[in-house]
Amino acid sequence: MTPAQAIVAKELRSAYTSPIMYVVCAVFLVIFGVLSYIAVVNAGTQAIRLMQIQGLSAKINLNDLVFRPTFYSTAIILLLVLPILTMRSFAEERKLKTFELLMTSPIGINHIVAGKFVAVFLIYLGMLALTGVVPVVLAMFNSFDWAPVFTGYLGLLLMGALFLAVGLLASAVTENQIIAAFLSFGILLSVWLMGAMGSILGDTPVGNTISYLSFIEHYDRLVRGLVDTKDLVYYASGILFMLFLTHRVVESQRWK
Repeated sequence: MTPAQAIVAKELRSAYTSPIMYVVCAVFLVIFGVLSYIAVVNAGTQAIRLMQIQGLSAKINLNDLVFRPTFYSTAIILLLVLPILTMRSFAEERKLKTFELLMTSPIGINHIVAGKFVAVFLIYLGMLALTGVVPVVLAMFNSFDWAPVFTGYLGLLLMGALFLAVGLLASAVTENQIIAAFLSFGILLSVWLMGAMGSILGDTPVGNTISYLSFIEHYDRLVRGLVDTKDLVYYASGILFMLFLTHRVVESQRWK
């Protein structure tokens, strides 16, 4: 077992013995289920209206009426939920007085950061996998285009990974878990609002640059079924940059 794998195993064992993970997962899945149910009910209402106008030939687009609104709403839920999932990553180490032990171990900081990130990412991946029940069930009753659903989940996967990387950085700079959660939320919300600022500035060099820096613009294209290399590069580089900053913060604290 490599050092990174040892950290992943340790973090997963710790997570499964903590009620925080179960509460976060339960809240996320319940809200996702409620959002999906509301979207399905709305789609049913739209279908009845179309049948009254167009007759039996009326068709509804589940991608536009169910999946797209659900994906957009889920992004807001992740903004609130994922900082809670990552707040304990480094802050709890200090609380339990194990941070110094971890820093003096022969395990490299890059393995520590990578292991903690992979652990929370695997938990998040499990949460996303459970939401896959919704499209599978809907596919039994109506046909729809799976491509935007897959790209929407790809968007949730990438955006969630970026949120986790930011949360990991926030947890590394403070020993208080609550502060770490709020700091992560504040950073993510600020970057989200940059998209609105870019829209206000319009099609100008400054406006385009600010819009590109906001993750919501890239997520929107994936939800609409558009996979662009620049969106994938944005998320990959953002995740790596956040992990690099986390590495630097932890390394700076190693010698204190």
